[in-house]
Amino acid sequence: MSTDGFDIDRPWQVDPRVSMRPEPFGALLYHFGTRRLCFLKNQRVLAVVRSLADHPSARAACAAAGVSEAELPVYARALATLADSKMISERTVA
Repeated sequence: MSTDGFDIDRPWQVDPRVSMRPEPFGALLYHFGTRRLCFLKNQRVLAVVRSLADHPSARAACAAAGVSEAELPVYARALATLADSKMISERTVA
């Protein structure tokens, strides 16, 4: 599955220049390079984003957070938006 250049089957991570602040609604993300602020609107998307670096793909991170196949397109779009805003970046696998 690919959403506007975002490949859910590739390895991703939170960009090293991003700070995450958990909130009751989800989290605030701030990118120190672009000076952009982003909101994660629920705890499950926060769990996915936090665990991206621990999984071989964004799809695997979604599955580990309990995202169903039916919900996956919504999460893929959210992750694609985060990638477009440079909050997450593709991880190189050594």
